[in-house]
Order: sequence, then C-alpha cells, then structure tokens
Amino acid sequence: MTKPTVIALGFFDGVHLGHGALLRMAAQRARQLGATSAAFTFDRAPKEFVTGVPVPLLSTVDERCRLIRTLYGIERVIVAPFDRAMMTMPWEEFLELLLLARYRAVHLVAGHDYRFGHRNAGTPELLQRYCAAHGVGCDIIPKVEREGITVSSTYIRSLIEAGEVRRGAEFLGHPFAVGGTVCHGKGLGTKSLFPTVNLLPQPSLILPKFGVYATQVCLPDGRRCPGVTNVGTRPTVSTDGGVTVETHLVDFSGDLYGQEIRVEFLARLRGEEKFASTRALHDQIARDVAAAKQLLRSGEAAR
Repeated sequence: MTKPTVIALGFFDGVHLGHGALLRMAAQRARQLGATSAAFTFDRAPKEFVTGVPVPLLSTVDERCRLIRTLYGIERVIVAPFDRAMMTMPWEEFLELLLLARYRAVHLVAGHDYRFGHRNAGTPELLQRYCAAHGVGCDIIPKVEREGITVSSTYIRSLIEAGEVRRGAEFLGHPFAVGGTVCHGKGLGTKSLFPTVNLLPQPSLILPKFGVYATQVCLPDGRRCPGVTNVGTRPTVSTDGGVTVETHLVDFSGDLYGQEIRVEFLARLRGEEKFASTRALHDQIARDVAAAKQLLRSGEAAR
C-alpha cells in the first residue's frame, strides 16, 4: 500500500445505518487528505472466539465487504483474523503496530461504543487521546437513532428473527439478504408446484422467521428478478425437518444450479403452513406470487 489510509473501525455486521455514519465519515476524510478510505473488520465475531458460543450474524464476511464498498464507496476492506494473538494484543499495540505501522493510518473513525485491545481495555476516549498525542486525526461518531431507537446489529437481528424484514431494512438501509450457491432440491417444485431455486442456509447466519416472503433475487449476470421465498422446513412436501431457503423466481426460466445468487427479503407475506395436498399448496403459491407482484409494482415492499 503506497498511500496512507483513513480507517473506519468496527465489526460492521449487517452494515447498518449506524455503520454507515462511520463509513461516510471515513470516505469524506480520505478525500480531504488524499488518502485511501478503508474499513477494518474481523473474520469472525470476537465474542464467539472468546466465549466459544456461536454468534448468529446478519452477513458473511464477503457480504460485509460488498456492502461496505458498494453502499459507501470505501476503497479497501481489511479483514483481520481474530485469533489468540489479536485477542491478547494490548490496545496500544493494536493502534501503533497494526493500524499506524502496518496500514499507515493517518486518521481513524470509530463509534461511540467502540472497544478494542486485550480485555476491551481500549475506549473511544483512549483512542482520541492516543491519536492527539501521535498526530493522527480521529472522529468519534455518536450513536445513530431512528424513531428513538439506537441502530444496532443486535436490534436488527431481533427484527429479522421475528420476520419483520421490512422494518429491518429501514434500520439496515438496505434489504436483509441471504446468498449462496443454488443446490438441488427434491424436484417437487418442477414436477407439481412451481420451479424453485434452493439455498442451504449457513449455520453462522440468522434467518427470517419461518414463512413466505416477497423477495428480489440478484442473479449471476447482474439482473434482478422478483421472487417468492419460503424459509422453513416445507412441511407439506418434506418430513426430514431440514431448513431451506426456497425461492420461486417470477417469470424466469433458466438453470441456476451451481451458481451464486443473493435473495433480498422485502416483505413477509404469511407464515409457513402445512397444506392438505400439493394442489392446495400450488394454489396458495399462486396467490403468493400475485401478492408479491402487487407489492413490487406498488413499491410498498420498499416502504
């Protein structure tokens, strides 16, 4: 890296509106200083590494990087391994040896509750004091609120898990999405229902509450296609209890097996149900498709 950097600091799970305030400031400072705008994050949740308890997340590392770059124009995303060496690194070394020496930081941006270094000893106040003593710029971004509620990944996770994907998008600043490689299902959709694409959810990511959603599918060629997505165990056609993300692409024909897609959740249509027959399920899916089309035409799904 030849140019100095302005670095936004955080884990950035979901890349929500609060993160956006940090990232916009980093991009602005980088332009002012003629530096490279960057974001510093970890490859896993620090809490999960420290406690050994899984922490379900809103986004994968790749999705975090994509959102940071495309939504906020950050030029470089630094994904550092969170391991024992990182966990036990004193906060002063984190700043001096890592951010300043290795990544040539000339300005740092952090949130009001940012903690760093061994045992989270580093605080925003210590960060400001250190930067002032070493000639490094520093911005501490206050909490971002919406409707009197602090925007946080924890709150947004609770919304998504409750199926409130539309409200979740309001706090994220973009739709919640699940991505992955299209895998083979049981072929029941093609035979007697509607053709679908299937994604196996990653265990590390949260899913919306079981049910049916109006969605938009981002295809490998860059096109976007409306969809109806079932999240759950498909009780009418399956008894194995396996959880899938199964999407009918509206007015689409083609083979997507083995390709990467991203499903953006726009609105919840109904809960998951067990129907008396595949014919009854077929008729309900037809109604779901009509409802999804209406939502997308009216723009209501985005509100």
